[in-house]
Formats: sequence, C-alpha cells, structure tokens
Amino acid sequence: MQGIGVAKVSRWRAPRIVRAGEAWHLGVLLLTHDGVLATGEVLRAAEEVRRGYAAESARARADRRAQARRGGFGEGEIVHVGWTELDVAAVDAGGVSGPLLLVDGVPSVRWSAAGVRSLEAYLREQIELRYPGS
Repeated sequence: MQGIGVAKVSRWRAPRIVRAGEAWHLGVLLLTHDGVLATGEVLRAAEEVRRGYAAESARARADRRAQARRGGFGEGEIVHVGWTELDVAAVDAGGVSGPLLLVDGVPSVRWSAAGVRSLEAYLREQIELRYPGS
C-alpha cells in the first residue's frame, strides 16, 4: 500500500502534505479500504535540500517532496496527492466519474485519452504488472 496525502497550509508552519490514508495504486486508480480514487500527482517524500535547479518545475517538485517529508511521510515513501474521490454509485447508474464509466453495461476505465478497457481486464493487467504471479 502507498500513502495518500492532502496539503495543509498554516500561518505558523511551513506548507506540508499530511497523511490522509493508504491505497493500492493500480494505474489511474487508487483503491482504498472503502472507496476508489483517481490518481493525481505521485511523488517520493524527501528532505529539503538546497540545490540549483535549471527549471522552475524541478524546484517546485522538490518543494512538494519536502512538504510530504515535513508532513510525516518517511524518506523515500511514495505519496499520492491531488487525487479525487470517485462516485461509484454514479457510474453504476450509467454516469461517469473520473476515469470510471459504463460501456454497454460493463464497468470500464478510461486509462488514456483514447483507451477504454473493461474494469476487470484493466485491474487484472495492473495487478499482474505490479505483483507478477499473483
């Protein structure tokens, strides 16, 4: 399982990302004990280090990693932030929620701009990729 976090901003403390729970990361989905989330940003927590960066995006990413470390995640721990909770009931009723949708009555997942697969086949493939032989 991997950590899921939320950003916390305070007048008295530096910005940080704190633990909101844990989830199984399966491609575009995060499965928690009681729900399904769409993935957002994935990063590894790391101590803040002074470096010279050529790109502002690299500096921002390093800052996000340091925020996760300040928020209590262990060094190198994988953290998911910017995730969104999916409405499984809406999908069951024929709607769409994030990457989840029904296609001809079959629960499916949009895993890329042009790619849609049955949820069962998608999860089977993701589990096999991450946990071979299971």
